[in-house]
Parts: sequence; C-alpha cells; structure tokens
Amino acid sequence: MKTRKLGKDGPDLTVIGLGAWAIGGPWIWGWGTQDDQQSIDTIHRAIDLGINWIDTAAVYGLGHSESILGGALRGIRKKVIVATKCGLVWNNKGKVRNDLSPASIRKELEASLQRLQTDYIDLYQFHWPDPNIPVEKSWETMVQLKQEGKIRFIGVSNFDVPLLERCEKIAHVDSLQPQYNMVKRDSEKKILPYCEQVGVGVVAYSPMMSGLLSGKFDLSKIAAGDWRRKSDDFREPKLSKHLALVDELRPIANKYNATVAQLVVAWVLKQHTVTSAIVGARRPDQVVENVKSAELEISDEDWETIENTIQNIS
Repeated sequence: MKTRKLGKDGPDLTVIGLGAWAIGGPWIWGWGTQDDQQSIDTIHRAIDLGINWIDTAAVYGLGHSESILGGALRGIRKKVIVATKCGLVWNNKGKVRNDLSPASIRKELEASLQRLQTDYIDLYQFHWPDPNIPVEKSWETMVQLKQEGKIRFIGVSNFDVPLLERCEKIAHVDSLQPQYNMVKRDSEKKILPYCEQVGVGVVAYSPMMSGLLSGKFDLSKIAAGDWRRKSDDFREPKLSKHLALVDELRPIANKYNATVAQLVVAWVLKQHTVTSAIVGARRPDQVVENVKSAELEISDEDWETIENTIQNIS
C-alpha cells in the first residue's frame, strides 16, 4: 500500500490506517457489543493487507480497545505503528472527563503501555483539549516522555490553530488528528493550511462520517447503545441531507466499480495535506473493502462533479 510521511519528521504511514474505536465494545460513546475474536481477526487481516498503523485510544471501551490490540499484536508488535491517545479518563461508574494534567498524562501512559503489552508508544496524542489545564504544561509533559523514550512521536487530536501554535512554541507537533470528510470540512479553512505550512502531519478520522457516508447506513440496524443514536447528524433534518449526498455519489462509484465507501475515503486522500485516513473496521471483510480506497483513481472531471454535488447539497 502507498505510504506518506507524517509531517516533516514523522514515520511513513500507509494512507489507510485501521481505526480501533468500535472494537472497544460498549461504553457511553461506544458502537454496541463487539466480538473480541472478530476484532483480533480484523486487526490481523489489516496487517496482512499491508496496513502498517493502527489508531486507538485509552478511553475506547474504557481500556478494552487497547487490551484487544495489545493481545492481537503479541509477537508482531514491531510490524505495526501504534497510535493511542490520552486526556479522557473515567471513574468506576464509567463517567468520562477531560484531564491533561501532567500527573494524569503519565498515569495514563503507564496504563496504556500495560494494556498494549509494549514498552513504547509510536504516536501518543492528546484526545481533546482540556480547558482546565494550560496546554503548555500538558505539552511539556509529552516532550519529557518522548525524551524518556516512552514515546516516539507526539501529536494532538481535535485542536485548533491557536492551540497548535502554543504547542509548537515548545516543541514540534508531529501530528494532528481532525475529523475530515465530505460533510465535515471546517479544517480546510485554517487548520490544514497551517499544518502544511509548519509540517504537522494530518491523520483524518471519520472519513466516512462514522458510517453515514458508507452507502450502507441503516439507522434501524445500529445497536441500541450505539453513540450515533445521540448525534444530530444521524437525526432529521440532517440525516436525509447526508443520505441524499450518498445517493448522488452512487453512479460515480459504480462507474469505477467501487463502493461509495471507497469513493468517500479516496476523496479524503485526495487532499495532499492528509497523510492518512483512519478507517474503522469491525470485521475482516470491511478491511478488505477499505484498503481498495487507496488504489482508486478518479478523473478530474468526476472529482469536479463530486465537489459540485457536495456544494449543492450542503
């Protein structure tokens, strides 16, 4: 699979990364129940197909996603670039809160290392900003952990340009993880240009808008505990508008013997500032479909048609 360098100094990532949010199973922002063996099979299939990096977070399944990933990578850890996140912690009742205090970051890292069964994290990221802690204190801790050899590269997720600039004054931000897809495009205005200018790698999450742009979304089939039931994007009047976009994309996808899911991921990868798209999967067959996005070549004329369609429906 094709690779791109993460920013100016980062590792070479395959343009498709495996997202491990859903394999965390049930929790307040979970996707419902998930079979652990199926998750392991999915991880192994992704590696077999050439994906060289996997993105997870401590909070996914309240530690469960990391634990599953750690077990799946036993004996093959060095083959995979592992990215995980800190800054969202939970209590014994499963209530989640922000905490990017230096002490909490260190505590989270040690817990993630244990769950992942490794002695280093390839890419460690802040999950969300913490308004209660000066970002400089948090970022200084990440730099120290990198110097201690427990982290290879340091990044952030869901940060705006002012926060990125504050971190950059202390040490280079290796990566930013923003939500980016055909519908959620706010990062194009300031964030992506800034990342390109400074050399921050971009790993885009939710390229299929959490399945809504996959061409297969059916609200009636998602689990009762699935977080998407609580999202406005999955309710009217927005839902119909998003699904109308999908319907307009089908003929173009068919023209290239591709699925809508492959087309929308290819659209994200067309943005040259994006290093890689994080594409979630719960089953091995989904990974097989996802990796084909990296091979899809669309004519300039059809990309223009797609852009016009997006603008007309949005």
